[in-house]
Amino acid sequence: MSARGVAVVTGGSAGLGRAISRELADRGWDVAVLARGEDGLAATVREIEARGRRGYAVSTDVADWGAVDAAASAVEDELGPIDLWVNNAMAGTISEFLDTSVEDFDRATQVTYLGVVNGTRAALSRMTSRGTGHVIQVGSALAHRGIPLQAAYCGAKHAVHGFTDAVVAELTHNHSDVAVSLVDMPALNTTQFGWVKSNFPEHPQPVPPIFEPEVGARAIADVADVPRRRTWVGEPTAATILGARFAGRFLDWFLAKTAYSGQVETGKPRSTQPSNLWEPVTGDHGARGIFSDDAHSFSPQTWAIRHRRPVFSTLALTLAAAVGATAAAARRR
Repeated sequence: MSARGVAVVTGGSAGLGRAISRELADRGWDVAVLARGEDGLAATVREIEARGRRGYAVSTDVADWGAVDAAASAVEDELGPIDLWVNNAMAGTISEFLDTSVEDFDRATQVTYLGVVNGTRAALSRMTSRGTGHVIQVGSALAHRGIPLQAAYCGAKHAVHGFTDAVVAELTHNHSDVAVSLVDMPALNTTQFGWVKSNFPEHPQPVPPIFEPEVGARAIADVADVPRRRTWVGEPTAATILGARFAGRFLDWFLAKTAYSGQVETGKPRSTQPSNLWEPVTGDHGARGIFSDDAHSFSPQTWAIRHRRPVFSTLALTLAAAVGATAAAARRR
């Protein structure tokens, strides 16, 4: 398979980013991975190279603009011009807003929001002069509807949407051919819930229903194949976004009632791993968390997006047939 181009994935050493790195390599991309943990970076590069693609790792704190810019230059020196940049890195806490220290809140915001700003700046400063390229922002259903215990993460993901809208408007004004996409994720079974900073004695968990990270990774790779401005991944994401638009007061009540217990797993003790908020966690942790027994590996909604042309064609034919049958019945009356 000939190379599709050079892709950068931030936060690519574990969790969703690890799954994205593998999926892009499977589809022919050479992949550079930016993250902090040396062990996970090395393991991810081995997986990329095992798929016959070039891999490259740069230990990078995405909250540091200078480090991100230097990493982008190193990637282009090693692999060539960057064609695709996926902003995936994130950090967070599981605690009430007033129980979260100012320092922890700021750090989560810097990684999750300013990490996207820094990655976008590094990518666009190289892509726009060449007149080609694609930036994908990994968003979340929680960018449309915040939930308790994750104020820093929800606020940062909301900010990513507003920031991206502004950048897209500027690129459109300048008649740029560089594409920018937002892909909003559902709850995913990633390593994040083993090392997120939490004030609770139970093990944190993503709010069910939960999907394996490979579901999200396939959606990212699909958007890389065929750029789309916005993509919602999974039925729960679509339901959350639509619910936020049309039933906001109900969601206030519902989330206040259910989202506390929905974010802790009472049957599992607190993780023994340290938090990765300030420092990377040593070792290779892969893509999946501990919730595979409850996680879905397939979403009909994402399958329909991937196959939208035949799906839409089938729906159009079905509608036309129904209209024709109705007209024929009316003529017989």
